Amino acid sequence: MNEETLRRMLEDVRSGRLDLDGALHRLRDLPYEDLGYARLDHHRALRTGMPEAVFCQGKTPEQVAEIFVRLAARHVQAIGTRASEEAASAVRARLPDATYHPVARMILHVPRGVDAAGPGGGARGGTRPVADGEDQGRREPVDGEGPIVLVCAAGTSDIPVAEEAALTAEVLGCSVTRLWDVGVAGLHRLLDHRRLLSRASVVVAVAGMEGALASIVAGLVACPVIAVPTSIGYGASFGGLAALLTMVNSCAPGVSVVNIDNGFGAGVIAHRIVSRPEPPSPRRDAGAV
Repeated sequence: MNEETLRRMLEDVRSGRLDLDGALHRLRDLPYEDLGYARLDHHRALRTGMPEAVFCQGKTPEQVAEIFVRLAARHVQAIGTRASEEAASAVRARLPDATYHPVARMILHVPRGVDAAGPGGGARGGTRPVADGEDQGRREPVDGEGPIVLVCAAGTSDIPVAEEAALTAEVLGCSVTRLWDVGVAGLHRLLDHRRLLSRASVVVAVAGMEGALASIVAGLVACPVIAVPTSIGYGASFGGLAALLTMVNSCAPGVSVVNIDNGFGAGVIAHRIVSRPEPPSPRRDAGAV
């Protein structure tokens, strides 16, 4: 249940297309639906403007599929993260419109009639979510498409986490540009894209190893930088802990850090940065100077 769905239902009640019993039936499982192994928060989109996200890792394919079916019955957009091919196959067997993105390990389902650009309209403009196998590192929004979320991956091995961030932001309605393999081992590769860096409204910097990319980017741009440490690296990287500590200790201002491999969280933050509402105009009392 999101704001748009609730408005439509209330309009149906007002117009007589839906009676009170029908409306009560739709609202019966609010604020959540208890499946025993999961409690589906049907109020989440209404409260936060974000669609439900299903963390698929650790759930059986059957559980993931049932959760998606229940969400689809509520006519809401659903995102599944850390999803295996088996879980995706189980979902698609029951919801043929669902799509699976194996690089990002994400399942997406948008019911018919629901705007794919996010429950709250998202940022203006937008590039459609790319299909796996497309040239993901070369697509740039044209001028006038609105705020740009620039997702940078330090190395090719960081792309799965970076793609999770990029796809999440796109699903929420953002214009996203991908920039792959621009790590600090070859800084000229990043500097070749200075114009693109200057146009970004927010940069998501995804890096493993020593995680220095976020600090470099933050020293080049005027926009917020979201640093995503990945678990990529040799033994002394401690599964991403070294990159995490580097990013947390960045000497460049304007860097915020999410957890190791948390591309989804970075994509959500990027969306909220570029789609934040304008603050209300200050009101003056009558007679105030």
